[in-house]
Amino acid sequence: MKLINLIPTNTKINFMAIRKIAILASLVLCVGSAVLFLTKGLNYGIDFRGGILLEIRTAQTANLPNIRSNLGSLGLGEIELQRFGNDRDVLIRIERQPGGATGQKIAVDKVKGSLSPTVDYRRTEFVGPKVSAELVEAGVTAVVLALFAMLMYIWFRFEWQFGVGAVAALAHDVIMTIGVFALLGLEFNLSTIAAILTIAGYSINDTVVVYDRVRENLRKYKVRPLEEVLNMSVNDTLSRTLLTSVTTLIALLILYFYGGEVIKGFSFAMIWGVLIGTYSSIYVATPLLVHMDLRASAVALPDKEGDAAGAP
Repeated sequence: MKLINLIPTNTKINFMAIRKIAILASLVLCVGSAVLFLTKGLNYGIDFRGGILLEIRTAQTANLPNIRSNLGSLGLGEIELQRFGNDRDVLIRIERQPGGATGQKIAVDKVKGSLSPTVDYRRTEFVGPKVSAELVEAGVTAVVLALFAMLMYIWFRFEWQFGVGAVAALAHDVIMTIGVFALLGLEFNLSTIAAILTIAGYSINDTVVVYDRVRENLRKYKVRPLEEVLNMSVNDTLSRTLLTSVTTLIALLILYFYGGEVIKGFSFAMIWGVLIGTYSSIYVATPLLVHMDLRASAVALPDKEGDAAGAP
């Protein structure tokens, strides 16, 4: 029986032919993302701006659309609902109200007055600006430490050129994600930070697969031009890359359209991250090896195995 290949396995696409254009486009988009972040800024969620947090338990299965409609008519600004635990438990987040502690108490009283008397209020908290600042600092620290740890791993696992290329691709993905959130005005919260860290993990996994094939081909074809070896390596892993990206996108698209409002921002960030991570693995991480003058001798085996591989 003949197998059907949905993704070609013997492609010979010249990816490196447009590497300068791709890197230039990425630089322009990264600068544009930075300008958007500094001028327009991000639409920070309650996690970063501060606000009111209420945990409630309803007598029966919670009707989120009905609760959202009731609370939306109170004029309290941004309100988030999240079901957790069982079908009766709901977490309500309300943006910080003006008027200090008095303003927050008035908002809580309005919420209690709009909901059913049978609702059990299990927790009421106020997230102040100090806590919000600490969350921002913790989120930035988490991203920076993740990038640094990945740089160290790639440097140890391969060579310094690979480490620099991988972290440049990761920084590209993070900056572009922040830029698209600033451009579209999407809410930026702790879920988005989690998505960015997940994007970094996905992107580095894809990049390591390509880099491993690059190292293998450099040992095998020592006299071939570097660009030719890089093209060969990307083509060798293209089927795996596309299949992984497509199957991941299918799951994320289902989550985005049918997962509800709570995880919509996370799903969007992940969809964007898969697309931009696949692009950066091919057109950022790999072409940078050319500009850092990577040589076959840098990855040569110290024993006879490397010499026996030879050039065809």
